[in-house]
Amino acid sequence: MTKKLAVIGAGLMGSGIAQVAAQAGWEVVLRDVTQEAAARGLGVVESSYRRFVAKGQLSEEELAASLGRIQTTTQLEAAADADLVVEAVFESPDLKREVFEQLDKLCRDDAVLASNTSAIPITQLAAATGRPESVVGTHFFSPVPMMPLCELVRGFKTSDATLARAREFAEGVGKTCIVVNRDVAGFVTTRLIVALSVEAAKLVESGVATSEDVDTACRLGFGHRMGPLETMDLTGIDVLVNAARNIYTDTGDGKFFPPESLLRMVAAGDLGRKSGRGFYDHSRKK
Repeated sequence: MTKKLAVIGAGLMGSGIAQVAAQAGWEVVLRDVTQEAAARGLGVVESSYRRFVAKGQLSEEELAASLGRIQTTTQLEAAADADLVVEAVFESPDLKREVFEQLDKLCRDDAVLASNTSAIPITQLAAATGRPESVVGTHFFSPVPMMPLCELVRGFKTSDATLARAREFAEGVGKTCIVVNRDVAGFVTTRLIVALSVEAAKLVESGVATSEDVDTACRLGFGHRMGPLETMDLTGIDVLVNAARNIYTDTGDGKFFPPESLLRMVAAGDLGRKSGRGFYDHSRKK
């Protein structure tokens, strides 16, 4: 029997999750607050599928079938009959808790409620529901169709059955999973990249080295595919700052507090590739 997935949030992450799920055979409803936002998300999915077709990795028939499995909506009630719901809204604890509170009232008793958060403790989100055992973290990575990792995050009361169903979903859409057994803010990957990125920004801010040299040191010295400043430009400097603030709020550990240079870049709108400028100038790059 075909399973149904509801993705709440049609941004880059939400549309990517919808894309891989539909390609794996799930019926998907992609929800955002406006039809325009939902339509943009579906457009991102179609564009990505067409790139795979151009590379010979997907047929036209598979593209049509996968797109046909995705419906867009502005109604949260569309998640009511989903087997699994993945929340992928903006990285705000208050907003995410509000979404989970509503999903708790709408969704089937046996539905798995998952969050794509990269830093917010799952226990905090689960506390907004009356079924914390059914809430789990499914932290995908951007771009979802290309990145092979998914962090599965246990909240304090996440059940073994919920974790197993989340793993089945993630592995079924082609991901390799790691399990975070205690949902400290930032989990494993975000905690590591935030600490590295904050220190890298401080080195540039204080004039110790240029952005290019810091990134080169990490690529050639540590074997990283991308340096931390390049990674921030790719994912969004505002995204990193929000994650850093969330971890700092939860831990009080100063190494996670975003330095002044990052705060000023966000205030100025220099967010990386999506704005055309971050640590690097992307305005002339295609």
